[in-house]
Amino acid sequence: MNFKEEIEKYVPQTQQEEIEKVTMLQYINLFYDNILYRSNTLVHMTASSMIFNEKKDKILMIYHKIYQSWSWTGGHADGESNLQKVALKEAEEETGVKRFQILKNGIVSIDILTVEGHYKKEKYINPHIHFNVTYCFKTSEKNKLILNEEETHAVRWIPISDIKSYCKEEKMIQIYEKIIKRMQ
Repeated sequence: MNFKEEIEKYVPQTQQEEIEKVTMLQYINLFYDNILYRSNTLVHMTASSMIFNEKKDKILMIYHKIYQSWSWTGGHADGESNLQKVALKEAEEETGVKRFQILKNGIVSIDILTVEGHYKKEKYINPHIHFNVTYCFKTSEKNKLILNEEETHAVRWIPISDIKSYCKEEKMIQIYEKIIKRMQ
């Protein structure tokens, strides 16, 4: 399904999501030709994955080099209009796991995320906005994890009860908790 149609069909579950959905759709219409690309240096689409173990008591996370915090997997659309495909591709690249099962069909959360200016590969990236959609998957803890050293310092299973101890970004903890609650 096309990313715009999928966002249009998403039923917000909070006031935050209602407002951010309207904003996303306004800017998707305004920048439709390039919102799937990082060349839009103001705002672009991203997709993330919240990956649960089979018991749904742990989440597979990465230690992100840019944010210096434990984080979900995810990345830029880079022209791909199937955002679930983007989320799966990023999950595979960042964890080494090749087999995921969809835990819930479709988007589980939509969030507008601000990104501070930073350096990546010695190139400055200006502050910008990610229009992010999240999908939920599950996989076995027995899968071999492979570190993607280009983007991350570590990959591991983190108990849901310990998420606040690992994540250093308060705004992200709120999003993670919102999604975890929806999956339990």
